[in-house]
Amino acid sequence: MAVGIIRDSAGAVLIARRPDRAHQGGLWEFPGGKMEGSETAEAALRRELREELGIDVQSAEPWLQVRHAYTDKTVLLDVWRVTAYRGEPHGREGQPLLWVRPTDMETLAFPAADAPIVARLVERDQIAQQASSKATSAVL
Repeated sequence: MAVGIIRDSAGAVLIARRPDRAHQGGLWEFPGGKMEGSETAEAALRRELREELGIDVQSAEPWLQVRHAYTDKTVLLDVWRVTAYRGEPHGREGQPLLWVRPTDMETLAFPAADAPIVARLVERDQIAQQASSKATSAVL
């Protein structure tokens, strides 16, 4: 599965709520979806984000791969950091969207496979905040 990490200018990350009737229904997730046929992960990411969010990905880079075994199936998440896109994200399939700071993600329910993604986002934000605090202290 191709998954996109999309951030706004304030550093919040876009997440979507899974439909109640879907597998893992009602949980929050990062936008993306399954690869079709011989489609590459990047091509699937671009297609899925266009279909789900109405945006055109201009550039993205590989960020993380997560393999997770559920009781009924194993998933491989190919996670991409979307660095530029055109359009305004909106839930084209009726799914609620939310911009959320990584540190606030720990209060939301995600599928188990997304836990390493959330952890890495939180870790990166904490490192950035520490660096920013040190830079501010040095200036003062």
